[in-house]
Amino acid sequence: MIVTTTPNVDGKKIRSYVGIVTGEAILGANLFKDLFAGIRDLVGGRSATYERELQRAREIALQELEQRAQQLGANAVVGVDLDYEVLGQANGMLMVSASGTAVILE
Repeated sequence: MIVTTTPNVDGKKIRSYVGIVTGEAILGANLFKDLFAGIRDLVGGRSATYERELQRAREIALQELEQRAQQLGANAVVGVDLDYEVLGQANGMLMVSASGTAVILE
């Protein structure tokens, strides 16, 4: 399945638009990850733990998006948009949502 942020796919014609599809992932950060990320913030540098969690959440959201598009009979998703939010008490959860238009390419 082709998944792209562009409104079309070069060299392919969109035969039909199937509908809007979404995928979401909400992950909680635990106390130890927060503690080590806080230390990292104090001394500077990147937080590899949070980067891995962010990557994992993005992959889950995109997998859900693809699955929902396949269920509709689509073979591509165009115009994909990724959004990132923090949720919950003390912003302890990370949400990644992906949305796009499921299409059938010729």
